Amino acid sequence: MTRFQREMKKWTGLRGENSWTLFKVMAEMVDGFEVLNRVGPCISIFGSARTRPGNFYFEKASEIAHRLTDEGYGIITGGGPGIMEAGNKGAFDAKGTSVGLSIDLPFEQTYNEFVDPDKILKHRYFFIRKVMFVKYAQGFVVMPGGFGTLDEFFEVLTLVQTKKINRVPIILFGVNYWEGLRKWLVETVDQEAHNINPEDMDLFLITDDVESVVQHINAFYDARDDHFRPNYEL
Repeated sequence: MTRFQREMKKWTGLRGENSWTLFKVMAEMVDGFEVLNRVGPCISIFGSARTRPGNFYFEKASEIAHRLTDEGYGIITGGGPGIMEAGNKGAFDAKGTSVGLSIDLPFEQTYNEFVDPDKILKHRYFFIRKVMFVKYAQGFVVMPGGFGTLDEFFEVLTLVQTKKINRVPIILFGVNYWEGLRKWLVETVDQEAHNINPEDMDLFLITDDVESVVQHINAFYDARDDHFRPNYEL
């Protein structure tokens, strides 16, 4: 028996397990839809789990969440520490909706104390967590972060670019942090390699100003008749 044949034998032995996994996926989807269908318009805040209270970006994320809550939005985060905690804290302090989409990761072993108890969703699967982030958010605020934050940002950007979800406001907060990425996208990805269109750079805003975040989101929806709704149907 060749190595390929041995591996195929192991592979076919997993068929039953893979079939049962579908039920776990479905259950996680249903739980998410049932909770988030009730929360109303929300803004998702992405950012590093490593950012600590007192850090400039932690405090700004909390301030942004507080201001957006004042404007009537709920806040969705990953429910963990760092920027996620800051976002939930801002919503909690403003007595607004505070949602946490938790998952067991090295820096996110549990959810933070500022998530509403009835709005905690515990995920096994990363891809379902991302569906919930995107489907129910009317906008995205991306604070400085690492691979996970970049993954979330580019996934949202791709979905908007390809019209798989509605156009929504996307804001990168932190000019110094994000300007190098913007420059690379313009000079290399667009102008040198022609892998995006110049107008794709208009799909997101970079700012250091909390009020600019709020004004950008409000202005976006003030200019549209088809206000808040889930971003796509599955």
